[in-house]
Amino acid sequence: MARPTVKAVLLSPQRPLGDKPLLVVGPSLGTSSVLWTQAGGLLGDDFDVIAWDLPGHGVSPAATETFDVAELADAVVELVDSIVPGERFHYAGVSLGGATGLQLGIKHGERLKSLSVQCSGAKLGTPEGWLERAETVRSQGTPVMIQGSAQRWFAPGFMEREPELSSRLLHSLRDADRFSYAFCCEALAGFDVRDELGSIRVPTQAVAGAEDAVAPPSFAAEVAKGITAGGGTASAVTLEGVAHLAPAEAPAHVAELLKGLITWSEARGGSK
Repeated sequence: MARPTVKAVLLSPQRPLGDKPLLVVGPSLGTSSVLWTQAGGLLGDDFDVIAWDLPGHGVSPAATETFDVAELADAVVELVDSIVPGERFHYAGVSLGGATGLQLGIKHGERLKSLSVQCSGAKLGTPEGWLERAETVRSQGTPVMIQGSAQRWFAPGFMEREPELSSRLLHSLRDADRFSYAFCCEALAGFDVRDELGSIRVPTQAVAGAEDAVAPPSFAAEVAKGITAGGGTASAVTLEGVAHLAPAEAPAHVAELLKGLITWSEARGGSK
């Protein structure tokens, strides 16, 4: 395995970085920085918001070999260091991006100021399910996932209310590199940090969608319980009418939650 390379998109206004707290946001499998465009815009006056893309998604180059979620976390730290070397940052991620956030908290906690784990969990799905999906996408391409993903991603009625945004998100999936998507599936197949949650010391917020069948509210509760059991600070929040893509489905609510978490963490000296 080798650390993949990830690239980023700036979602806040163009300005010198460093004067405002840095927020790095991560995507779910099959999406891109589009997932965070609205929520990032709402946060952009108060924070520098950088959205990274998974390998082979959005602006990130395709992966050439297998990697695990811990190596995705390494790649995020490497990305931050390429922009603002050594900077501590706030992090929020959805699904696989949230799993990456948990690995950041476990492996790179000294770099984090706060952590928001959204529509995710310490273990997602089954290894068998992920490996089967990897093989399907390798052989048939990412468009084969569009119908199922539309059902998993969005709460009932969202696609009718927000046709342009849902279309852009599904286009991100269609345009993703099939092999990189498969590598991401294999990374999720091997992901299980339930026994390591107690090592996370950064203030953490676990956000779930009430309509999310992939990572239901019980997953967020498990994350918060595992962190607090180890002496950390964590809370779980459930958003009504939201399925698997909280920043797209409820951008104002997600921005409000993040602003509260970041402001509180900054007031405590960035969790130091």
